[in-house]
Amino acid sequence: MILPVHTYGDAILREETKEVGGDSPELQELINNMMDTMHGAAGIGLAAPQVGRTERLFVVDLGPLVDEEDPETLEWPEQPMVFINPEITEESDDEIEFEEGCLSIPDLREYVARPEAIKVVYLDRTLRRQEIVAGDMLARVIQHEYDHLDGVLFIDRISAFRRRLLRRRLKDMSEGLVEADYPLAIDVA
Repeated sequence: MILPVHTYGDAILREETKEVGGDSPELQELINNMMDTMHGAAGIGLAAPQVGRTERLFVVDLGPLVDEEDPETLEWPEQPMVFINPEITEESDDEIEFEEGCLSIPDLREYVARPEAIKVVYLDRTLRRQEIVAGDMLARVIQHEYDHLDGVLFIDRISAFRRRLLRRRLKDMSEGLVEADYPLAIDVA
């Protein structure tokens, strides 16, 4: 089932999430719904707070970006991926700047600098412990979604000057003046 995506200004996007305690039919249904929602919105990542939930969980699917001629994409783990209770344990010193967007902030893209490579420990969908070293695009998407679990949005990582330039658009969004090609949960305080 496709769930509505919560948008900028909704308090749930600023809350820290809670660790998932164990497997359950409800958890598996949430994962299925998050996958459906991410795919329905043509996204490549989605965190639980974006669908109004507080579980420490996100999903990633870089499958549509796999390019047979790009060796980096062929090294990605099997897609899609589920990250339960993730922890980034290492980050490279080298940063790379890349344009990011977010399903919770429709039609807004900004350049964000992030570590080029990370090591992340997490539980997969079957709650088995996994550890991967991710670089480039996979590292970026994981870091973006991981931020959501701590109440951080990608616009928090841009310069104060750029945020000032976006102030009006963000204010409108927080007042419910936002549209997207997928269902939105607009919470106007």
